[in-house]
Amino acid sequence: MRVKSILNVMIGLLLLTLTVNSYAQDPNFYIFLCFGQSNMEGQGTIEAQDRTVDSRFQVFQALTCSNLGRTKGIWYPALPPLCQCWSKLCPADYFGRSMVENLPDSITIGVINVSVGGCDIRLFDKDVYQDYDSTYTESWFLDKIAWYEGNPYQYLIDLALLAQQDGVIKGILLHQGETNTGDSQWPSYVEKIYEDMLDDLSLDADEVPLLAGEVLSVDGACCASMNTIIDKLPETIPTAYVISSDGCTGQDEAHFDSEGYRELGSRYAAQMLSLLGYETGIFNINGERSPNSFALSQNYPNPFNPETTIKYNLYKSSNVTLKIYNNSGQELETVINGFQTAGDHEISLQAKGLPSGIYFYRIQAGEFSETKKFIIKK
Repeated sequence: MRVKSILNVMIGLLLLTLTVNSYAQDPNFYIFLCFGQSNMEGQGTIEAQDRTVDSRFQVFQALTCSNLGRTKGIWYPALPPLCQCWSKLCPADYFGRSMVENLPDSITIGVINVSVGGCDIRLFDKDVYQDYDSTYTESWFLDKIAWYEGNPYQYLIDLALLAQQDGVIKGILLHQGETNTGDSQWPSYVEKIYEDMLDDLSLDADEVPLLAGEVLSVDGACCASMNTIIDKLPETIPTAYVISSDGCTGQDEAHFDSEGYRELGSRYAAQMLSLLGYETGIFNINGERSPNSFALSQNYPNPFNPETTIKYNLYKSSNVTLKIYNNSGQELETVINGFQTAGDHEISLQAKGLPSGIYFYRIQAGEFSETKKFIIKK
């Protein structure tokens, strides 16, 4: 009996060793989860410039696609489409491209994209999704739900659990809102989904921010009014950041065109790079700061105590104000108030006597204004 017990222990240790050795998680492999509706699926024409990609940008295949020669659950170079077998260019494409162009060569970027055109955001709520899996009765919608085994949220989580064996989830990208236009409860719906994702994947909100893009905002866009609701998301989720769609071009009343997706995707990257501590502004499709754009970077470090740095870019000389607000919107301090020349600028911000908590800083330069939040932890 004693020999059998020792043998069982040895077998157990061997299995544990094999398991550890097979779980080769690379801390320099940054993974991002992408979900939403048709714009995150991708509706942009895939053009010649999109048909080559750096091998450091990878996609974890969500569906087996014979037309692409890809199998579900395998990493491939991230050539579009990144979502479904017949989808097109999406924000994740130039998010990943801009990320690898601006990160050290040692870092690889991976994306997982599970999106459903036309869906209500609550299709990704694991507790009520069955109330929204037939929002449309047409086959185009029902087929998409079926591709994700009837439960897009769980399908994404299962893929993410597999991908975590290879790398580290660093952020979640959302583009959704058209179907929920006018619903003031949208931020609370997103909060529920985000918190479920963090719990189900054992993630920390401070380390895995949520980046949510505004919907198309050009003249004549069907759902631009939804952006006033999307813009309030950081008030509900302290680790959420809104990506502006201002100036991103469209092909119809709801969808960006290819150039619009490239610009929007690069803006997602600009925000994420800023959160990772890399100097950045608003990028164009070549990973360069777009001309004729102001840019406010996320402070770094964040959370902080006692000091953090805020960087911003003025593409032309302007009168600039930068003010600090508490979580209730009360103005606490004016940090900058005066004329500044065009170029890159940075300031140091002290925690001073402020208690731990969530705060906001807002820059105004000419007609440009932008607000970001920071966290003090003491």
